[in-house]
Amino acid sequence: MHPTLSDRDLIAELLAFHVEAGADVALGEAPVDRFEESARERAAGRPNRDLAPPDVAPRPRAESAPQPAPRPTPAARPAPVAAPALAPSAAAPPPPDQAALEAREAAAGAPTLEALRALLEGFEGCPLKHTATRLVFADGNPAARLMLVGEAPGRDEDIEGKPFVGRSGRLLDRMLAAIGIDRSAAYIANVVPWRPPGNRTPTPQETAICLPFIRRQIELADPDVLVCLGGPSAMTLLGIREGITKARGRWMSYDTGTREIAALATFHPAYLLRTPLGKRMAWRDMLAVEARLAGLPPLADAPGPR
Repeated sequence: MHPTLSDRDLIAELLAFHVEAGADVALGEAPVDRFEESARERAAGRPNRDLAPPDVAPRPRAESAPQPAPRPTPAARPAPVAAPALAPSAAAPPPPDQAALEAREAAAGAPTLEALRALLEGFEGCPLKHTATRLVFADGNPAARLMLVGEAPGRDEDIEGKPFVGRSGRLLDRMLAAIGIDRSAAYIANVVPWRPPGNRTPTPQETAICLPFIRRQIELADPDVLVCLGGPSAMTLLGIREGITKARGRWMSYDTGTREIAALATFHPAYLLRTPLGKRMAWRDMLAVEARLAGLPPLADAPGPR
């Protein structure tokens, strides 16, 4: 007689219970009732073989076991000598406050952009240097009248050693080309010249350490117009407190250390890739940059070191 459907369901549930309990291997063709087996053995006066202790043969006693020889008294051990304290690693960066102070002193002594780059190559005060592949100093023409500054390099920039070379860089090139400018007529850099791990946002301490270098870089390049790409760059260099959406498109003044120049904040190209609706406002900002550059006097008549 075949089991009914309800019996099948009952058997399936029972098997599922045993599987969940860990009983998923069959040890015999037929089930064995161990309780009944133990009851029969107790009735017959035999101990349960599963519970009986194993027969252990008595260990023979040695008639005349030799006594072990007495151990010699160990000599007094000398007191352990304390290991000398390890000197701090020379590669470990100094505390952030000290590193920022060293950065200010070092940056102020760089007479040229080439010297500033060499100084950054040997600077050990920023921990980002030890996680980045290479220094991303600048790209374009240092003598250009337009300078653009972003926040920090990304993965592509870290590989090539140049700022804005990935997707955001290609968009920036198209934005500049729309107003008749290419990289030979612009100087491009970042506030932080080393890529943060995983493209994370630089910490305030890391930004403070790198700030003297980008300020000196702007001072040595001495552009006529400064464009901050993105909110972090504008907050660091222009001191804005409101968001980039409110701050963008408004001309401000930036003190290079030798003179004051016109400065403008606009959206970062990476933001525009994520938010295409912002391209219309960025286009207005680029038109404002074009008009400001067109209104500058020729270099021969321009005041200042140029």
